[in-house]
Amino acid sequence: MNFKGFIIGLVSFVIIGVFHPIVIKAEYYIGKKIWPAFLLAGVVFLVLSFFIENTTLSAVLGITGFSSLWSILEIFHQEERVKKGWFPANPKKKKEEQSN
Repeated sequence: MNFKGFIIGLVSFVIIGVFHPIVIKAEYYIGKKIWPAFLLAGVVFLVLSFFIENTTLSAVLGITGFSSLWSILEIFHQEERVKKGWFPANPKKKKEEQSN
């Protein structure tokens, strides 16, 4: 039996589940200006995926890289969800932004 597909699917599910709260917390505490960190992480994971010979690990790194890149879009969407009141706004962040 070949478990690679199952493992990659399971890891994809977990990675997506992990990135969801990361995006929410990143927007809450830092704001959309965090997007370059997601870009850097995405590029690093994708580049690493090219050099890993193990197919499963390479796929996991690729999935993590693309999930990180997708999170850039989600950071901006999260900001809109906060403005709509779907998620709480960080009151400390608002005070800091208003003072600038």
